[in-house]
Amino acid sequence: MDSADRTILIAGGGIAGLTAALALAAEGFSVRLFEATHEFGEVGAGLQLSPNATHILRRLGVLDHLLPHAVAPTGVVLRDATTLRQLAEIPISDSTDRYGAPYLVAHRAAIQQALLATVKAEPRITVEKGAQVLGAEFGAEDVTLSLVRDNSTATIKGALLVGADGVWSSLRRFAHQGQPAESVFSGMTAWRTTIDRATAEALGIADIIRFDKVSTFLDPAAHLVAYPLSAGHALNLVAITRGTVGTQGWSQTDGKGALSGFLSRLAAPLRPLQTLPAWTRWPLYGAPSGLKWTGHRLALTGDAAHAMLPFAAQGAAMAIEDATVLATRLAQHPGDVARALSAYEAERRPRVDRVLARGRLNRLAWHAAGPIAFGRDMVLRLKGPQSLSRDLDWLYGWKEPRASR
Repeated sequence: MDSADRTILIAGGGIAGLTAALALAAEGFSVRLFEATHEFGEVGAGLQLSPNATHILRRLGVLDHLLPHAVAPTGVVLRDATTLRQLAEIPISDSTDRYGAPYLVAHRAAIQQALLATVKAEPRITVEKGAQVLGAEFGAEDVTLSLVRDNSTATIKGALLVGADGVWSSLRRFAHQGQPAESVFSGMTAWRTTIDRATAEALGIADIIRFDKVSTFLDPAAHLVAYPLSAGHALNLVAITRGTVGTQGWSQTDGKGALSGFLSRLAAPLRPLQTLPAWTRWPLYGAPSGLKWTGHRLALTGDAAHAMLPFAAQGAAMAIEDATVLATRLAQHPGDVARALSAYEAERRPRVDRVLARGRLNRLAWHAAGPIAFGRDMVLRLKGPQSLSRDLDWLYGWKEPRASR
């Protein structure tokens, strides 16, 4: 594939798609990105971006736009949800010195807007909103997309299709001979809300949920994660509980029984969280097992390839890593798309599998009870902050492949 004149098509304008567009453009490819919605809205709440992701965003020019709206927390604190006893703290204030890039927390909308601002300044990228991908035909030398936009249909040709259309991807089927590849409900639900600093102070929780840290409160049936947003002017709250299957969409508000039960078990200083009215339900889905990430002139990235639960806080980071590895391998094998895609999947799968395994371990540890919880607490106490930090070097210290070329 000649990077000078072959256009790459991307379906999906979230973090995965926008980062892929920037990474591909940085390698000299022309990109057309199609987003189904007519406007990029403030979907979702906060996200954690560890150094394995932020060093890529810095190279692509995104951090210049994001930093004024982000916070660099000093540590990740684990506490017992019912007693508030501190179990451990993992320092992350030295992330830039240790890994060469910061650990940041920010609103998803701020990250998306930073990506969009960078995309708009890149002449190799064209973004089309309100363009829903209906289908694709994969030929020997190109791919043809069928789109609907403004109530009319159109066809677009390109050299490659990148499926970045999220956890409920409709493009997965093209990697599986047209067979369905539906997401799988995890049995867990994320309840999200955001409050400003004044509300946190009025509720009396600002001394417990710090505005300079990521705080996690552990319970056998659930856990609560809290961290600052909007340059420290707001607080993101996420409660993960057992849940039921939801519709394909975010911001649902029904079925709050599990959330209410968890919030009522919190230590007394945190129980004012029960009074917050704006919790929304996000049923958590994962990608189906055995999913192929590539096909003939097709590459899946981010949640479309490997949607993961938030127990390792790496969903966005893995999408950002995917983008740079895919772009690098395509640039390294310009005349052999099949070889480039094979190299992309072979390189990414072991890394993503390890992150998924870390998430499963965290889920077991954070929702532990009885002897398992006792053992968890002992291990955390014996290891100490610096040892716990070193345990994450493999994750946070990952560098994009182009850095070693």
